[in-house]
Amino acid sequence: MCGIVGYVGKKKASDFLIEGLSKLEYRGYDSAGIAVINNGKVEIRKHKGRLSNLVEELSNNSAEGTIGIGHTRWATHGEPSDVNSHPHQTSKGDITVVHNGIIENYSELTQWLKSEGYEFKSATDTEVIPNLIHYYYNGNLFEAVVKATEKLEGSYALGVVSGQEPDKIVAVRKDSPLIVGIGQGETFIASDIPAVLNYTRDIYLLEDNEFVVLTNEGVEVFEANGDKINKEIYKVTWNEDAAEKGGYDSFMLKEIHEQPKAIKDTMAGRVALNEKVNLGDFKLTSEELENMDRIYIVACGTAYNAGLMGKVAIEDLARIPVEVAIASEFRYRNPIVTNKTLIVTLSQSGETADTLAVLRDAKKIGAKTLAITNVVGSSISREADSVIYTMAGPEIAVASTKAYTTQAVVMNLLGMYLADLKGLLKSEEEAEIKNALLELPSKVEEVLNQKAQIAKIAKLISQEKDLFYLGRDVDYALAIEGALKIKEIAYIHSEAYAGGELKHGTIALIEPGTKIIALKDKMISNIREVKSRGAEIIGIAYENQEVDLSVFDEIIRIPQISTRIAPILGAVVLQLLAYYVATRIAPILGAVVLQLLAYYVATERGCDIDKPRNLAKSVTVE
Repeated sequence: MCGIVGYVGKKKASDFLIEGLSKLEYRGYDSAGIAVINNGKVEIRKHKGRLSNLVEELSNNSAEGTIGIGHTRWATHGEPSDVNSHPHQTSKGDITVVHNGIIENYSELTQWLKSEGYEFKSATDTEVIPNLIHYYYNGNLFEAVVKATEKLEGSYALGVVSGQEPDKIVAVRKDSPLIVGIGQGETFIASDIPAVLNYTRDIYLLEDNEFVVLTNEGVEVFEANGDKINKEIYKVTWNEDAAEKGGYDSFMLKEIHEQPKAIKDTMAGRVALNEKVNLGDFKLTSEELENMDRIYIVACGTAYNAGLMGKVAIEDLARIPVEVAIASEFRYRNPIVTNKTLIVTLSQSGETADTLAVLRDAKKIGAKTLAITNVVGSSISREADSVIYTMAGPEIAVASTKAYTTQAVVMNLLGMYLADLKGLLKSEEEAEIKNALLELPSKVEEVLNQKAQIAKIAKLISQEKDLFYLGRDVDYALAIEGALKIKEIAYIHSEAYAGGELKHGTIALIEPGTKIIALKDKMISNIREVKSRGAEIIGIAYENQEVDLSVFDEIIRIPQISTRIAPILGAVVLQLLAYYVATRIAPILGAVVLQLLAYYVATERGCDIDKPRNLAKSVTVE
C-alpha cells in the first residue's frame, strides 16, 4: 500500500529518502513526505499528490541533516491532503512517525489522549501513534515505542525519530512489510528491497514484533522485552536494473515482454522431460494425499484469477476437490478447514494482508499450508509450511502480468505433482504436458509479435464505456482476468460472463454496437446470439482453428501448442491430452493477448499505466 524509507549515515538524508520513495512509487500513493533531523530539530516537508511536488518543495526549502524518514501515503483514513500526509508529529513535542498499516483502535486511543491534553490535526489513524509514544516517553525512545505498540491494535510498520534522541531511528513491524538495509557506514529501512538496492544488497528481513534501532554505530534488532536478536543477513541476488524500465515506455509493457523469460525461469529445475516434477521443499507422501479432504486456493485480485485456472488443472489431473476463495471473504466465513486440508495461498508480494490472515488462521487449525509467491523472504513465504517461488523477478507495475502467468504455470506443475503422487499420470502423459509447458516461452514470443495488430484493435474499443468478456471453462477464468486488467489500467467498466449464462439475464444488456471480447473455444452459439443483437465481436481463437469469419468483426489468433504424444498411448489418451494442452495450458497465451489489449487501450486513453488511480501494488491492510 504505502511506502516507508529511513536513513542513518553521514550523507544528506533527503537525497536517499527521495530516491528510495521513487523506487516505491509502484506501491500506489496519493501524497509524500519526509522528516529530517537538523541540529536536534525535526524538519518536516510533505505534500499531497506526486512525489514531484515534494521534490519541488525541497528545491526551494531544503531539509538538511543525515538522519531522516520518508513516506508515500495511500489514503485509508482521511482524504488525500497536506495535513493528512505523513510524517505525523505529536502535538506536545517532536516525536515523528511514518506508518504503513491501519490502527483499528485509533478512535478509542484518540479520545483517551485528548483527555490527557493531546491535540489532533489530521483525520488519520496514524496521528495517534506519535502522541502515544510521547505519552510513554521518559528519555528512552526505544522503550516508549515498545510501550506504545502494546496499546496498538491492527497492522503497522513504523519508523520513528525524535529531536530528543537525534542520533537514531527506531522501527518495528507487525503485519506490514519492513526490511533493513546494511551499507558501508550507513543503514536504511524500507518497505521493499528496491528502495535500497542502489546502496546495499545486505538485508535484514524483519519478522513481526521485531524492533530495530539504527544509529551511526550500526543496527541492533530486539524483541519487545529488550533481548537482542541475531539476524541472518539476506543477500539480494537480482540486479537493480530489473526494477528499471529498460527502454520500454512503462514497467507494465516491460513486464509483459519479460514473460517468456519469467515462465522459463519458473520452470527451470522443476520441469525436465525424463524426471518427475520437482517442487522443492513442498513434499507430500501418498498417505498424506490420500487422507487429504480438500484443497483451498486462497488469494485476492489477479492471484485469485490464477487460482481459478489452478482449480481446473488440479481437478483435471489429480481428481482432488478444489475450492478457490477470495481471501477477504474466506477469513470471515466459517470454512470447513481441518488438519487434513491443504491451504494454498497465492500472492505476488507475499504480503497481502487478507491472504496472510487466512494462512495464519489455517495454521492454528493445523491445516497444511503452501505459499506460491514471487518474493523471497516475504511474510507469506516465511510463515507457510512450504513455499513455491514464481521466478518472475521484480514486478513494479501495479497491474500484475508476469506474476499471473507464472502462477498459472505453477498451478499446472502442482496438478502434475499431485496426479503423479496418486498414480494417475503415466510417464508418457506427463512428458506430453511437459512438452506443452516447455513450448510456452516461445509461443508467448509469437503472441508478442502480434502487438501491432492488438494495438490497432485497441483503438477501436478505447472510447467504449462498457465492455463484455465471454468465455467457457478455463476461458471464463481468463475472461475474468482480462476484464480486470482493462478496469485496472484503462478505467473502462468491463464484465466477464460464462457463455452459457448470457441467456439467463445478461443478454438484456446487449444492444447494437456493444463491444464483446470472445474467447472462442466452445462459444460459437453464444457468439451468434450476441451478434444477432448487433454486438461487435473481437474474437480470440487458436491458429488453424476453424472460424466463421462472418460473426467476427476482428480476430486475434493464439499460437497452437503442439501435441507430440507417442501413438502407442492410443487414440482416447491422445484426445484427452490434446484437450488438456489446448484448454488448460494454451489459455496462458490468451492472457498475454488480453494484457496487451488492456495496455494499448489504456495508452490510447492517456492513462497512467504503471500507477492506476486508487490502486496499490501490495495491499497490506484489510
